[in-house]
Amino acid sequence: MRTLALIPLLLVAFAVNCFADKGGKKKATSQAEDSAQLALKNYLLLEDSVNKAMKYETGHITLKQGNAELNIPEGFKFLNAEQSQYIFNKLFGNPKNESIIGTIWPAESTPFTDSSYVFTVKYEDMGYVKDDDAKDIDYKKMLKDIQDGEPEVNKERAAQGYGPVHIVGWAKQPYYDGKEKVLHWAKEARFGDAEENTLNYEVRVLGRKGVLSLTAISAAAQLPLVEKDINKVLGMAAFTSGNRYADYNSSTDKIAAYTVGGLVAGTILTKIGFWAILAKFTKLIIAGVVAAFYGVRKWLTGKARKNKEVEPQDSTVA
Repeated sequence: MRTLALIPLLLVAFAVNCFADKGGKKKATSQAEDSAQLALKNYLLLEDSVNKAMKYETGHITLKQGNAELNIPEGFKFLNAEQSQYIFNKLFGNPKNESIIGTIWPAESTPFTDSSYVFTVKYEDMGYVKDDDAKDIDYKKMLKDIQDGEPEVNKERAAQGYGPVHIVGWAKQPYYDGKEKVLHWAKEARFGDAEENTLNYEVRVLGRKGVLSLTAISAAAQLPLVEKDINKVLGMAAFTSGNRYADYNSSTDKIAAYTVGGLVAGTILTKIGFWAILAKFTKLIIAGVVAAFYGVRKWLTGKARKNKEVEPQDSTVA
């Protein structure tokens, strides 16, 4: 079992012990603090080991498929496919997703940083996406259709052991830049009874034989930060010579089943997108459990002081 997964179990166990043993609060409080400190120590050790193990890159990056490349400037960093899949699969607890070929991070961020974001990078070898429908799409109707389909999607999610999801709405309504051949949109979603909504800011760069997919994953409150950096991230990505949208050859190249509208409708409720969102929330939930430790201990020590059953204790956790 992953160390991250042990933290909620340890802290729940410690809370149960504390509240169950009302006759021995001093002993229970001491045991609770030992358990919580151990859990927090394990979490911090994991954070330190993961951060040291990750080998970030900057500058020119040739992507695995060879159809596209990135140029990572100062202020950002890149993780390759193997390390990125480790983070999303092993660290955050998502099912395997081998379509992720890398991730882009702000320079000061790590997988444990709150109030930030990460961009997943994928290449979808779907063929040449026609864009002649882009101006005629009714995105309000599309959103309603997507929301109407949620019961069936959530039924399938429940069968796979996942909680329900609700698409709250567009955080940024889809927009297609016909000159640059880039599609933008952002959706805000709520998972179960989570206190905070999540954001997926989607970018699709159209190419000759497929689509370069960039997806920012963050809490919904980080939308302004993602929007501030989106042009910088877009400036990093490009198709290689011969693979650009303008290089399309109607005699030899495959036409994609999706049009621009299909790229939005066809990916907004995919399981992969949900797993990506859940990745961020796994970390947020753990952070919430650790924070809950402080709240419970404050309650315990406060009650103890009031009843004069336990000596006042230092609030610092080693």
